[in-house]
Amino acid sequence: MLAELLVLVALPALLAAAGLWDMASFTIPNPLQLLLLCAFLLFALAAHLAPSVVLMHLLAGLAGLALGFALFVLGVVGGGDAKLFACVALWLGFADLAPYAVAASLFGGLLTLALLLARTCPLPAMLAAQPWAARLHDARSGIPYGAALAAGAFVLLPHTEIFRQAAGI
Repeated sequence: MLAELLVLVALPALLAAAGLWDMASFTIPNPLQLLLLCAFLLFALAAHLAPSVVLMHLLAGLAGLALGFALFVLGVVGGGDAKLFACVALWLGFADLAPYAVAASLFGGLLTLALLLARTCPLPAMLAAQPWAARLHDARSGIPYGAALAAGAFVLLPHTEIFRQAAGI
């Protein structure tokens, strides 16, 4: 029961919070990412994952952190985005990491195109008065890639190994 709640409620809630926070502030708070890490460890215990399976998930998280850090150094993503990618990689493991990276990249491209298009149009006065909306609309602002990372995880989650483990399939 706990494993199901963690995969079906806690993980999506934390991902949604990270994506929305990034859209509103261009940051993803470290406590959210720490909660994702702790929730995975609880999931591993609740789902009775074998130590070798947990180790592979940890290695996937480290691989995700290495890739995210490389993208951060290149200036492609922010530090919070890199850490969020690593947290999702931890949850998904190697089996679902490549499809996740593709899904997140596609959502990142769509988000980028949507924001670039929206930034060519005037912002309605009601939204312009909102600091988060004005920042999101500002052409000098980056892309809140955490939202794309969360969206990619949402789309992929029902097709992942951890979802099948939590559902007992």
